[in-house]
Amino acid sequence: MSENKSLWQRIGDNVRYCVSGVWDDTRSLWSVKTVKVINLSVRSFLDRDLQSQACALTYRTVLAVVPALAMLFAIARGFGFQNLMQSELFKYFPAQRQALESALQYVDNYLSQASQGVFIGIGLIFLLWTLWSLMSSVEDSFNHVWGVFTTRSLPRKFTDYTALFLLLPVLMVCSAGISIFMSDTVQRVLDGHALSPVLHKLLSFMPTVISWIIFTAAYYLIPNTKVRFKGALFAGVLCGTLFQCVQWLFVTGQVYVSKYNAIYGSFAFLPLVLVWMQLSWLITLAGVGLTYAWQNFDSFAYRDKAEGVSSTYSKNIALAVLTLAVKRFKQREGAIKLSELVHDYDIPGPLADQILSKLQQAGLLNTVSAGKEEDDRAYQPTFDPDDYTVNGVVKTLSDMGNSDFIPKADNHFAELISQIEELRARQQEAVPDIRLLDLP
Repeated sequence: MSENKSLWQRIGDNVRYCVSGVWDDTRSLWSVKTVKVINLSVRSFLDRDLQSQACALTYRTVLAVVPALAMLFAIARGFGFQNLMQSELFKYFPAQRQALESALQYVDNYLSQASQGVFIGIGLIFLLWTLWSLMSSVEDSFNHVWGVFTTRSLPRKFTDYTALFLLLPVLMVCSAGISIFMSDTVQRVLDGHALSPVLHKLLSFMPTVISWIIFTAAYYLIPNTKVRFKGALFAGVLCGTLFQCVQWLFVTGQVYVSKYNAIYGSFAFLPLVLVWMQLSWLITLAGVGLTYAWQNFDSFAYRDKAEGVSSTYSKNIALAVLTLAVKRFKQREGAIKLSELVHDYDIPGPLADQILSKLQQAGLLNTVSAGKEEDDRAYQPTFDPDDYTVNGVVKTLSDMGNSDFIPKADNHFAELISQIEELRARQQEAVPDIRLLDLP
């Protein structure tokens, strides 16, 4: 019994360490970092309610299926690949030929209606709006995981989304055509040679590599914040592989569910597609959380303490940050950025954002353009650096907020409040005031 009890105690200690104790472990071991990344990834998945986010994205994806296929087939017609794409779809989903024929009929009707008379403009606008709405939802979900509350500006959305809508179908069509062309060429030229099976294996592995590239690019480019490429690459490779596994299970399952078509008809295909979309978006959003955890596990260790930071400690950090901003401005070294406080000075992101926002609301700092990086905020002093003093800054920060808004209480404690304010004024006068520029 004692051995069983000690075993359960060890298991309990390990579980508590992985759940909460790991954040107090300051060792730089790879095992500690791995546990922190996994811990923060799971926290992000649960705290951000990614299940509901995936459901919303699945719904928007269903709405965008027909317009997306319409754009894809319209471009495929221009390249002469329409029949090739149809045959590949039928080959990919042999058990759902009837459902695919119905979907392609919808696409043909959509294209024919969108290209006739006045409706061409309305059809094009509706197509672009549907795809725009999907991309905007994807960006919002990514930003939600990262804790970013500002989205791209409308001009950036217009240029980025439009480029994506136009280039992605072209790349997909060209990629499919090149893959088929290379496969036929290898089969024709190297058939019967020893290298042929090896090259076929490499070609069959290309979809996985393409998934890695797409997921990595999405994790690196879509969030409206700075993302480290290593974290995006790690999450892209892992989630791209999982996506290929889910896709293989989905395609393989078409053969086993074909008997249900006799009962449900083409409707048997719909729930499978919805489940596949749901799992795909879950994998995608889990990869966003993994990228976020990879980049922020160091600063997350202080998040709980930062949320309950004392007023004195917060003012001290605010004075230090303001002193740094004033000195840099005086020496013409450029405005201070939020990312610098997080990465260079290890100030937790929520605390750094809270301090900078408070200094801005107090009129002590102003936001300025950060240059080409629109996702980062830069701050500089509002007035002459020589006019910033310790007592003045402390008084300004202390006086922030609403006051004198409870008439009965203010009248009742008027004399006491007056004495307290007089005492505080005497204490400040007793301490010599110095400029922030004179601080070490």
